[in-house]
Amino acid sequence: MKGHLLLNESVFLNRSLYEETERHFSLRTAVDTTTSSNVISSEINKIRDQINAGISGDSVQVNELINRLNQVELENKQLKSTLERLESRLVQLEGGKPVAPAPVKPAPTKPDTKPAAQNDDDFDLFGDDDEDDEEKKRITEERLKAYNEKKSKKPALVAKSSILLDVKVWDDTTDMVALEKAVRSVEMDGLVWGTSKLVPVAFGVKKLQIQCVIEDDKVSTDVLEEKICEFEDFVQSVDIAAFNKI
Repeated sequence: MKGHLLLNESVFLNRSLYEETERHFSLRTAVDTTTSSNVISSEINKIRDQINAGISGDSVQVNELINRLNQVELENKQLKSTLERLESRLVQLEGGKPVAPAPVKPAPTKPDTKPAAQNDDDFDLFGDDDEDDEEKKRITEERLKAYNEKKSKKPALVAKSSILLDVKVWDDTTDMVALEKAVRSVEMDGLVWGTSKLVPVAFGVKKLQIQCVIEDDKVSTDVLEEKICEFEDFVQSVDIAAFNKI
C-alpha cells in the first residue's frame, strides 16, 4: 500500500514537472531555434530518465507519459524546422534580397496577319518626322508670304510738316486780298494750304499769316519761299513763324 502511494506521488510530481516544461517550451518559441530546441530536448530526456528510474509500478501511466513525451519531441522537431525556415526567410528579407516572383506564362502571341506593305511602314522610323518638318516649314513660308503681301499693301507713312508763314508787304497800300490770292496760287506736289489771317505790324501795316502742310520728301521750304517772293509787287519777305513735324 505504501509503495503504491509512493508510486502515485512520484508520477504526480513528474507530470507537474513535465507540464511546467511544456509551458516553458510554448513561451520560448520566439527564442533562438537551436538553443531552445536543445534545452527542451535535454529537459525531456531528464524527465524520461526520472520516470524510468523512479517508476516500476503502473505501466499504463508510464507508457502514456512516454507517448506524450515522444509526441512533444516530434512537435519540437517540426517547430524547429518551421522556425529555421522562418529565420532563413527573415534573414533573406533583412538582407534586401528580392524574392523571386512566381514565373508568369507569356501571353500567346497572335499571328501577324498584316500585309507586307504595312510591315514595311513599321520600319520607317523617321518618315513621319520628316513629313511633319516639311509641313511646318510650308506653313511658316505661307504665313511669311501673307505677312509680306499685307505689309506691301499697307501705305507707307509719309513724313509731313505743318508750317506757319509770315508774308510781309511793302506798305499799308498793299491789297491784302490780292496778296493772299497770289500766295495760294502757288501749287506744288505735296503742298496743301490751310487757314490764314491778317496780323497788324505797325503804322497801319499788316502782314499775311498763312498755314500750310507739306510732305517733307516732295516740298522744300526754300523753294516754297522763293515762289512766294516772286510776287514782288506784293511781297517784301517771307519768314517761317512756326515749323512742326506731323
